[in-house]
This record gives sequence, C-alpha cells and structure tokens, in this order.
Amino acid sequence: MATLPTILLLLGASVVSVIVFRSVSLPPVLGYLLVGTLIGPHAFNLVEGFAGVQHLAEFGVVFLMFSIGLEFSLPKLYAMKRIVFGLGLLQVLATLAVVTAVLGAVGLSWQAGVALGGALAMSSTAVLTKLLNERLELDAPHGREVMGVLLFQDLAVVPLLIVIPSFSESPEQMATMIGLAMLKAVLVLSVVLFFGQRLMNRWFYVVARGKSAELFMLNVLLVTLGLAHLTERAGLSLALGAFVAGILISETQYRHQVEEDIKPFRDVLMGLFFVTIGMMLDVPLVLANAPLVLGVLAALLGVKFALMLGLSRLFGSSAGNATRTALWLCAGGEFGFVLLSEMGRLHLVPALALQAVLAALVLSMLLAPVIVQYSDRIVLRFAASEWLMRSMQLTRLAAQTMNTEQHVVICGYGRSGQHLARFMEQESVAYVALDLDPERVREAAAAGENVMYGDAARRETLVAAGVARASVLMISFADTRAAERVLEHVRRLKPDLPVVVRTLDEKDLDRLQRAGAAEVVPETLEASMVLAAHALRHAGVPTAHVLERFRQTRLVGYRALRGFFRGEGDADDDALDRDEARLHSILLVDGAHAIGRTLGELAVNELGVEVTAVRRRNIRAPEPSAETRFQAGDVVVLLGAPGALSAAEERLLQR
Repeated sequence: MATLPTILLLLGASVVSVIVFRSVSLPPVLGYLLVGTLIGPHAFNLVEGFAGVQHLAEFGVVFLMFSIGLEFSLPKLYAMKRIVFGLGLLQVLATLAVVTAVLGAVGLSWQAGVALGGALAMSSTAVLTKLLNERLELDAPHGREVMGVLLFQDLAVVPLLIVIPSFSESPEQMATMIGLAMLKAVLVLSVVLFFGQRLMNRWFYVVARGKSAELFMLNVLLVTLGLAHLTERAGLSLALGAFVAGILISETQYRHQVEEDIKPFRDVLMGLFFVTIGMMLDVPLVLANAPLVLGVLAALLGVKFALMLGLSRLFGSSAGNATRTALWLCAGGEFGFVLLSEMGRLHLVPALALQAVLAALVLSMLLAPVIVQYSDRIVLRFAASEWLMRSMQLTRLAAQTMNTEQHVVICGYGRSGQHLARFMEQESVAYVALDLDPERVREAAAAGENVMYGDAARRETLVAAGVARASVLMISFADTRAAERVLEHVRRLKPDLPVVVRTLDEKDLDRLQRAGAAEVVPETLEASMVLAAHALRHAGVPTAHVLERFRQTRLVGYRALRGFFRGEGDADDDALDRDEARLHSILLVDGAHAIGRTLGELAVNELGVEVTAVRRRNIRAPEPSAETRFQAGDVVVLLGAPGALSAAEERLLQR
C-alpha cells in the first residue's frame, strides 16, 4: 500500500498529460515521458516507492511484446520477405555497425555500441502506423517499405533483449551466456511452438465454450503471464515468453478478440513504463550538456536518414520514394526506451551518454509527426525526379480522360469500387477509377480496366481525372477523413458536382452531408434493408410496397433507421465510436421534471438530441412533435451522442 499514493499521482498526471498531448495531435507516449520527467528524482522528486512502480511498469513491456506476437504472421512475413528480411535486416545491421564504430572511436566498448545501436535503430511503430493510416499511405510504395522495416525492428528487439544482459559480464562469461541463452531460446521456442500451436486452439475452444468474458480474459492473462514466467525461469526474459504467447494465439481464430481484451492492460501498463523512463531523464544534466544532446539528435536523424535512403535506393526504389521512406524512419521509437531501460539497469554505458541518447530519442519522437507532415514538400524540393514522375502520372491521367465527358469518377478501386465500375460498364457509362495500390492498379489496367494510380485526396489528381467534366463522383473507400478532403476539393473545383460517399454505418452520415456529399450510403443500414426486403417478401408483403417503403426511408436520410441501442457486447473501438449517435430509453417516473411539460418547452433538441418516439401505456405514440406533452409512465426514446444523451436525461428527470 505504500506505493498506492505514488500510483494515484502517476495516473492523475498521466490523464492530464494525455489529454493535452492528444489535443495537439501528439502521441500520448510523449505525455507519459513528460510526466515521468517532471515528477522524477531529477526534477520535483514527487515519487516514493519508485522500485515498486518500476516493477509494475515492466509488465507494460510484457504486454507490448505480447501484442507484437499477435501481429506476427508467417503468411504476412512471407509476402513481405524481401522488405522485412532484406531492407529491414540491413537497416538494423547498418545502424548497429555505424554506432559501434563511432562509439569505438571515442573510447566506448563494442558492447555499448551494439546496445546503443540497437536502441537508436528503432523507429516508432505506433506513431508511424497511425500516420500511415490517417494519410492513406499504407499501400503506397514508401508505406510498404516503412511497414516492412518496422516489422523487422519489432522482431529484432527479441534477440537484443536476450543478448544485452550478457554484455555486463567478462568476455568468457559473455560468450557462454550468449550461447546458453540462444540455445535455451531455440529449445523453448521449438517446444512451445511445436506443441503449443496444437494445444492452444483446443484450450481456447474449451474456454470459449464457457461463453464468459471474464473467463476468457482470465485465460488470456494466464497464458501471457504463464509463458512469460516460464521463459524467465529458463534464464531468459519475461518479454520473450510474452512474445511467444502472442505468436501462439495469433495462429488461432481468437486472435482479434484477444487483441481487443488485452489492449486496456497493455496501454495502461505501457503508460506506466514510459513514465518510469521519463523518471530516468536527468533534466539538469541534459540542459548542462545541451550541445551534446542536440549533436546526438542531429546524428540520429542524419545517419538513419542517409542509411535508409541508400538502402532503399539499393532495393530499387525511386529517389522520391527512398527519400520518403528515409524521412519516415529517421526518428527514434518506443522500443529504444525498452533497450535503454535494460542498459541503465546493467550500467552498460556512462550516465552522460545514456542521458544524451534518452533525450535525443524523446526529441526525435516529438519531431517525427512534423517531419512526416512536411515529407512531401521536402521530397519535391530535393528529389528532382519526383516532380517529373508526378508530372508524368498526372499527364498520363489527364491524357486518358481528356476526351471523356459526363463520366463517373470512382475514388478507390477496392471491392466496392470494382463492383461500381462493373455496374457502370454494364450500363455503358464511362468511368475513371483512382487507386493508391500500385499492384492492384497494374493488374486491373493490364486486364483492360479504366483505373489509374492516383491519390483522390489531392486536388491536382482530381483535376487530371476530369472532375470539371464529370457527371458524378463516387467515394468508395470507407474513410471519413479522406472523404472530407475529397469533398473539400470538389466544392472548390465544381460545387454543383454530386458526390456519393460510402460509409460503414450511420455515425458519419450527418458529418459527410455537411461536408457536401449529395448522398451518403451507410453499409450497415443498406445491408439491413436488403435483409428486410428478403424477409418481407417471404412474409407475403408485396414487392412494390417494400420498394416504396425503402424509397421513403432513403428520402428522409435513413431517419427511421438511425441509431441503435448499445449492449455489453458493443465495445468502443476508438474515440470516434464514443461520439456515435445511439438510442437510449428513459422512463418518466413520478416527480420527473418533464411530466406535464411539452417537448418544445423542454427544448432537448438544443442539446443535440432528438426524441424519436414516446411509448405510453405500452402503445407507441405518433411521431413526437413540439406539442407532445409528457405524462408519468411515458418511455421516451432519445437519439444522440452519449454526452448529449446524459444531458438530455438530466433535463427530463431532474431539472
């Protein structure tokens, strides 16, 4: 209990810092590092029981390695083997070699060079993956290279965590320890992976038959921590066991459920881990040696950029793509902190060197989103061929659409986009499709499809695709942010062009309509209507009546189908889901503020909530209006976001 006040302090400070950092679109990990720096022994020294907190935070690394194991997929690795085990391997080895050579020149041991080289070789998987997703660049050439290198870096952490602890021993003992550790690792991995894959599926099937979320969660923790303990008892690290547990579960059908269940534990404990890393940062020492820190930062960014640029070019990338890849990967990453923590525990490097590298990694992660934001401008400024290539792409696109008028522009050529194109073709309607997956574009174009490589979220691409002459534009990808960018460009280029947007469900319907979409098609609602059509037809309802009902439903913007009642099985996937419109029923008991008042008098619509129905004496009343007067026993059905629903409930019951 002595550590409870410390943990409460850490949690409170972390909540505030994450709110602040998210509000300025910076990764939360930097907020955790800042909290640790401020409350640590080198600043305000507010923490007691640091050893206990540090021990708890070690489990953050365990769950992080478990998550990486879950992402470990042999088919995925095989498909990307050239990038992962070619480009990724060379990037890590080259960084290790350069750092070891530089540190050897200034008098540090090769062991310190390898350890620090491993820490500096890492880039941030969490930050860069998020940025690639947001910018729709996962399938771009540089996006594939970035993901492949990140995947190898994650895998490289495992042998580094095995090897680094032996560096504190004498050369003879070190060789013995490394050999023994590698032998143990091979034996444990062989036994667990050979027998474990067969057992894990059966065991999870037995657990899943219990149909208990608590039992499933307990089992995940048992497997993760049990294998971590097993590898620790074998003289290896906790992280290796967690990684193996993740690999085993990744081969089962329960992988995605496990990933969702473990996420809260991972994120909270990883937060505590980064707080303890922040506590290691000696701010006065760093400030006193600011030139050294800035020099390490410049060397980190410069060396990794140069190495990645050269290696990417060696693997056949164009100058522009190689420059982008190098810019994305030149900053440090969270696994660098994991390795630095291990080095600090073993005292492998001098305190000043550790502090300089730690500070440089923090600063580089702060700079990473900024570097990515300006990467296109940098590439266009310094890669002369990039202008030519982009110009050629746009010229080719413009040439193919030059004589096309009243055509359909299809943004996105995935499954939905391809189905759209086939319908257009069957009706002899001209279309132009844009997509960012070069392999998909190559194969489809070779088959005679009118699809071209281009980013629909760029103004110049839309101009080249002939938006000014098009009759309609279809956005077939379900990415709301990217769709909004396309809509913004269309509003400026051709305000009267109708735009039809696909979305997964109704939560973004109003948002996209406000952005300028003429029609928004929510997949879940349309699928429900198709199912209903089949059911009503089999129930004997005339087809004409069914079609008219659905036509009216679409005319009023799916209003009759909007929202849903939340259940225990409906997990919040992200922050956007927590703003999603949902339905909520409120019983007006005796004494409720709304009784005897009209809907207009209560003005709940001002709170961003809509009253969709009123059920009175088990009879659903006609559609409510401003004159609807509430009575005791009424059940009021509200539609709105969770925060607005809470405010409306308070107004109906308590005000």
